[in-house]
Amino acid sequence: MDDALAFSALVLALSGQLVQEIHDRVSQQGFEDLRPAHGFAFVRISLGDATTADVAEHLGVTKQAAAQLVEDLVRKGYVVRRPHPHDARARLLELTETGWAATRAADRAARAAVAPMRETLGEPRFSELVTALTRIAPSGPVRPAW
Repeated sequence: MDDALAFSALVLALSGQLVQEIHDRVSQQGFEDLRPAHGFAFVRISLGDATTADVAEHLGVTKQAAAQLVEDLVRKGYVVRRPHPHDARARLLELTETGWAATRAADRAARAAVAPMRETLGEPRFSELVTALTRIAPSGPVRPAW
């Protein structure tokens, strides 16, 4: 296999592994009702001033799909809707304390999922890898691979 194909396969495999491992660890911390897509939405909502349309854009989905996801998060108690100060038709989304707790759980899960890689490579090589990936990674939101 040439380097380009190997690189593609390795990055995709690592991405899938990280998403699954973070999800499993978040579930083990008491958030069994969340799916990986919820975590990607939490990222945008946690930045503030998010509407359902903003979540749709962030996830790269239709407004209808984002509305269903947001409704699920509201129903489960992770998100609340507040009046938008400048648009009577729109609602701002905010994480509840439970939503913030899930976000903190995901942060811990991500650190734990990466720890074996850091240990395998050693700190200097791991830092070099992060620096190299930062140089080539696209800017913008990290989206789920639907």
